[in-house]
Amino acid sequence: MRLRDIAEAVGITERATQRIVTELAEAGYLRREKEGRRNVYRLDPDLPLRHPLERDHAIGEILRVLTPSPVEAAFPAP
Repeated sequence: MRLRDIAEAVGITERATQRIVTELAEAGYLRREKEGRRNVYRLDPDLPLRHPLERDHAIGEILRVLTPSPVEAAFPAP
């Protein structure tokens, strides 16, 4: 997804989206890689959540809940 698309989906400005992505990259949550002229961001799912009260949980735990399994993706509920 482009940052513009993320901003629109979340309901914030593209500039705010860029600032958040930059902060996450600087904190080590995202790795920025170049593919041609584009930046591609890779998330480290093993890192803990940022909020002190939620640091017991890794980002990957939330992603597993929010991301359908391959079977669910192949056979979505009606």
